[in-house]
Amino acid sequence: MSLLINLSFILNKPTGTTTYAFNLLPHLKSLQPTLLTSQFFPNYNCYQTPINQTSEQGIKGHLRRLIWTEFQLSKIYKNLKSSLLFSPLPEAPLYSNCRFVITSFDMIPLRFPKRFSPLIPYHRYYTPQVLKQAQHIICISQTTAEDITKFYGIPANKITPIPLAYDRTHFSPLNLPTRNYFLYIGRQEPYKNIQRLISAFAALPNCKDYELWLAGPSDRRYTPTLKAQVAELGITHQVKFLDYIPYSELPKIINQAIALVFPSLWEGFGLPVLEAMACGTPVITSNLSSLPEVAGDAAILINPYNTGEITEAMHAIATDSVLRSRLCAQGITHSQQFSWEKTGKATVEVLSRYL
Repeated sequence: MSLLINLSFILNKPTGTTTYAFNLLPHLKSLQPTLLTSQFFPNYNCYQTPINQTSEQGIKGHLRRLIWTEFQLSKIYKNLKSSLLFSPLPEAPLYSNCRFVITSFDMIPLRFPKRFSPLIPYHRYYTPQVLKQAQHIICISQTTAEDITKFYGIPANKITPIPLAYDRTHFSPLNLPTRNYFLYIGRQEPYKNIQRLISAFAALPNCKDYELWLAGPSDRRYTPTLKAQVAELGITHQVKFLDYIPYSELPKIINQAIALVFPSLWEGFGLPVLEAMACGTPVITSNLSSLPEVAGDAAILINPYNTGEITEAMHAIATDSVLRSRLCAQGITHSQQFSWEKTGKATVEVLSRYL
């Protein structure tokens, strides 16, 4: 029995996939895996991978990793006499003797395709082959499981939904005073629906009393358009583009927000929603995709295509202290259903079946 875990993709500035891998890893230790990684993990058996093959190096980094995956990873698998590869993202050597289990996060590139994106062949041709050749597929929500079957025709019995979780030692109520800002956390791509969020904020009856903080890496393709919209609406001094927020600073920023507003048009899971609920911060999120799975009845669910609904929800939370207290308590209670221990245990059960 020899398990390889592919961590060749992990980032220095963690986002969803890296956060998932880091939090899952301690719970997989009982399987005595060998980690394929360019970073240092004490107390693990590690096999060094190239350092320049992540999305932090852009498309070139992504391409280098795919070439390495296809032409080097299968050799490493054979040389280390492995019996299974676990890849926490849908990448693995195709048409090889490598047996693998992968995690799939979402079908967003197919639901919201970007014209002329160099990654179109990756999502349209490479990913389906990985899914079809996998021994088994773990996905992060029932919504993603249904999408895998819908888009790729993969039978449901080959897929196990295992929800994500949050770090309970990191995200919790800090009993700090609430400040006057609404918070969004995430990337600035169009499907994240930030343009409607900005319009909804500008339409608040007493908009000048509040700020909107947009936390997440700026994107030269989309950020300029958002800043132009903010200027046109005359709210430049109220909308803050915070760029990437270090993990250590997130709990304080979440705790002091009036609410997390996360009106995404589609999500495979929606980790910021869970982290905000764990902090006791009220949440406004979409009634689409996996977000109702994550939020349950502990958030205000809105139609993300309806700007007026977003405005009404923001106004309600800002002005109704009873509603705010109820959402705070319900969010804390609901979030406790999710834990990395449960996620890790369920993942070990799947991997053990194929080792």
